[in-house]
Amino acid sequence: MTDTVVRPQITEFDCSTQSQTIRDLTDEEFALHKERQKAIEDQVAAQAEADAAKAAALESANAKLAKLGLTADEIAAIIG
Repeated sequence: MTDTVVRPQITEFDCSTQSQTIRDLTDEEFALHKERQKAIEDQVAAQAEADAAKAAALESANAKLAKLGLTADEIAAIIG
């Protein structure tokens, strides 16, 4: 069984003739589409890593404050 790549389609509208054309992306457009898709996936992954690091830092800070003897209410008041 072979894998086939389904290309996205683009809709072009000509205002002067009021005609609409639906076509597959060209090789160049498809390559650009894939590059942009990859960049977005990389950005989402980087944001997820940053969010996880921030959550870990917050958890570490809470643990350190608790170790100093602060109550959960006091820690919540400090952190907000």
